[in-house]
Formats: sequence, C-alpha cells, structure tokens
Amino acid sequence: MRAIRQYEFGPAENLLYQEVPDPEPDEGQVRIRVAASGVHLLDTTIRSGTGGGPMPLPELPMTPGREVAGVVDALGPGTDPAWLGRRVVAHLGMASGGYAELAVANAESLYEIPEGVEDGAAVAMIGTGRTTMAVLDAAAVTAADVVLVTAAAGGIGNLLVQHARNVGATVVGLAGGSAKVEVVRGLGAEIAVDYTQEDWAAQVRSELGERTVTLVLDSVGGAIGQASLGLLGAGGRIYFFGWSAGESTKLTQDDLWAKSITAGVAIGPAMIQRAGGLRALERRAMDALAKGELVPLVNPPFPLSDAAAAHTALVGRATTGKVVLTP
Repeated sequence: MRAIRQYEFGPAENLLYQEVPDPEPDEGQVRIRVAASGVHLLDTTIRSGTGGGPMPLPELPMTPGREVAGVVDALGPGTDPAWLGRRVVAHLGMASGGYAELAVANAESLYEIPEGVEDGAAVAMIGTGRTTMAVLDAAAVTAADVVLVTAAAGGIGNLLVQHARNVGATVVGLAGGSAKVEVVRGLGAEIAVDYTQEDWAAQVRSELGERTVTLVLDSVGGAIGQASLGLLGAGGRIYFFGWSAGESTKLTQDDLWAKSITAGVAIGPAMIQRAGGLRALERRAMDALAKGELVPLVNPPFPLSDAAAAHTALVGRATTGKVVLTP
C-alpha cells in the first residue's frame, strides 16, 4: 500500500509518500480500506516536533493520522465477522497510521457510518465532533446567550455555530477573510466579522448595540482571544480549547474580578475522566450527525500524496471546516 511516512520531526516536507507493507490486524482488530483520513491541527504540531498536547511525541519513523473512514476488508483473530465489508469510522489514537490506504483499528473503536453520510463528514465527527461535545458540555449554551466563536469557520467552530443556532442563541462568528465570513453567515451566525480587519471588535460592538457577549468559545488565543475577552460582558463565561495563534489568551485574577466572569478549559483530562470517557462523546457526535442536528463543513479533500500541502494549508488558515485526505 501507499502511505505517508515521517523519519524526522520538522517541516511539512518531511511527510513522504511511500510504498510500505500492508498492515495486518491483530486479535480483536480490523483492517480498514481507507476512503478518508482526518487531518488535525495537532497532527501539524506532532509533525513539527513542537508538541503532542498532553501526550509524548511518537517514536519515529511513523505514519501520522488519527481518524479514518472506509470499509473493513480484513479481520484479526477473534473479531466479530459481522464487521467484514461494513463501512465504518474510527479514531485510531495520537499518531496511529491514518494517513494510508489501509489502517488497522481496534474493533471496539468502530462505528458503522449511517446510510447517506459521507466519509469526510464521518471522519470529522469521530474526532473533531467529540471535542465539540466536550466544549458544549462545559459551555452549556442557552437561548439567552450571545455566543462569540473565535474560529467559526474551522472544524470545531462551524459545529459550535450550528449548535448555538439550534438552541436559539445569538451567534457572533469570527473568521479570517471575506469568503470565510460568508460561510459563517451561511451557518446561521447573526453577526459574522473578519478578524483580519483592525476594527473587527468595534464592528461587533456596533452590531450588538445594547447587548453584550455572554459566552466566548476560544480556540485561537493571541490577540484575537484577548480582544474577544474584552467583548465579554459582566457575569459572562469564557472557555478555551486551543490556541492556534501560537499563544493562549492571557487571563488574570483581575479579569475575573473586574467582570465577575467564569473561565475554564473545555478539553484535556476532563474529557477522558467524565462518565463514559471519549467513547460517550464520540457516540453523541455520531448520533448528532445521523440525525442531521450537526452537519460538519468538510474542506475539499487533499490527495493522500499531498499530505504536506494539507498541513501547510491548515497551518496557514487557508482551509474551511475539517481537512481530509483521500487515497
């Protein structure tokens, strides 16, 4: 099979498209003929060697990739034969071979993809969707909220906008560039602004009028996160789930006292330690997809051979929604 291999940490060009032996499933595992592989921002930091989040960096050489969708084409010993030939999606782990034509997954990690659901959408919900569920659990969005989402056209951001709209909240969506702003507006955000414009915060204040932001969902950090914090009204809440700008939003005790705000981290160990763990979050995300409650945006797929280009585009914020690779 063909797969992406990485022999040293560094730039995207270190992702090499090569011929490698086909993997074989062990006991309790299946092999999936991959139709779509998910690309995550965390993949780019693992690839660069700058961090694997709470987990240690993987040993090299490796094949990156955390999420895959496709058809089960082989079974390991003791695996339920009913899985053979079924169309499935699975989260594989931190850097576990997803950027490939064939991938091995534990049978207990599988979900059958509902009829009519595209592979890219399934890949989006198994990983990005489960994180979204954790953020929504922390945020507890209500119809009374004015919700500001800092990366509203991103893989998680677009789902947060949809959920907030579904419960009747007022949504303020931030995105980079006019094209993404239109995407966010199309998702149902009442206010959609371009955060690359210097006056974007003033524009939000003007469009809100007498209302103030009651909830900030921040995955960007840096200057965008700080300005978003400044828009939060008295008694508001802010939850963090990343810092794509390269630095987190700075929050002091004085900030908490000044406006009596509530702040928290929506991801991390709490996701694993909650009742049902990650599996429960995945199940809820897949159920929301099957019911049409959340329909993830999926960026036009990159060929597997262009994984380096996918990483470059994702880091450069040139993508919209979930980034996927197709063999």
